[in-house]
Parts: sequence; C-alpha cells; structure tokens
Amino acid sequence: MIGPSSFELLLRFCLYSLMAVGGANALIPEIHREFVDNYGWFSNAEFNTLYAIAQAAPGPNVLIVSLIGWKLSGLAGTLACTVGMCGPSSLIALYIGRLWERFKHSPWRRALQLGLAPITIGLVIGSAALLIKTTGTHWQLLIVALSTAVLATRFALNPLIWLAIAAVLGALGVLN
Repeated sequence: MIGPSSFELLLRFCLYSLMAVGGANALIPEIHREFVDNYGWFSNAEFNTLYAIAQAAPGPNVLIVSLIGWKLSGLAGTLACTVGMCGPSSLIALYIGRLWERFKHSPWRRALQLGLAPITIGLVIGSAALLIKTTGTHWQLLIVALSTAVLATRFALNPLIWLAIAAVLGALGVLN
C-alpha cells in the first residue's frame, strides 16, 4: 500500500496539532485509528513499537510523530510531521499565552482551566487504554501498569525508576 506524501502528512499533523489538548499522547488513539485501522500504513505492532521508542527516548513525547514521519516518508516525512504537529499549536499558544496573562484575574480564565482539566485527563486515559488493548498483553502486565500508575501518583519518582522496576520484574519472570 502506498503511504501518504510528505505534504499530506504535514496537513494531517497540522490538524492534529489543533486538537492536541494535553499533548501528542492525547492524540494517540486518533492517530492509531487513522494510520493503523483506516489506512493500514502500520500494523498494531509497528505502531506500538514506534510509541515505545518515542517514550523511551529522552525528550518530549511528541517524538512519536517524528518517528511516524520517518517510517512513512524518511527525512521529509519527519520534518513534515514534526513541523505540522508543533507549528500551529505553538503559534496559537504564543497568542493565547499573551491573552492568558492579560486576563489573569478574570473568572472565565479559572472556569476554562477547570473545564479543560478533565478533558485532558480523559484523552490521556484513552491513549493508555488503547495502547493496553492493542499490545495484547497478559493480565500480569495490566496489573503492573495499574500499580505503576497508582504508585506514581503517590510517590514523586522519576518515570525511569518505574520502568526499571518493571524491567526487573520481567527479567525475574514475574511478568511471563
């Protein structure tokens, strides 16, 4: 199957950028639906591998879009996806940031903050649910994921520590 052009990737990710409340991870279900389910440009395994690489790499979680672009269209795809994802939202953030500061004592600002928080949380939970569903994991891995989420909210440790603990559990055969 022929993949999208770099220009098509740029346009798609410009649209995603405008929907990215909560960051790139909040869009994982939509990107997965489109790139895996609708167009078949990736298998579940390929998509999950790209996501895992992006999460393991140092830097922002938006790296997933760069990897998608690279896999589909090389360097041109990487640039198209990254600029598309970061450009529009960055420009909007610049102008909204100025307005946000200007109206810092306004009651609507507080109401907007309170309204967007559950939407963002829901989008991130949706991303996590999709990744759990598509990886075909064992129940033990689900328990590790849920335990990690609960413990991470209670103890402010570096996420790499939680990853290391999961790796040790896997090496010991607890997760098999």
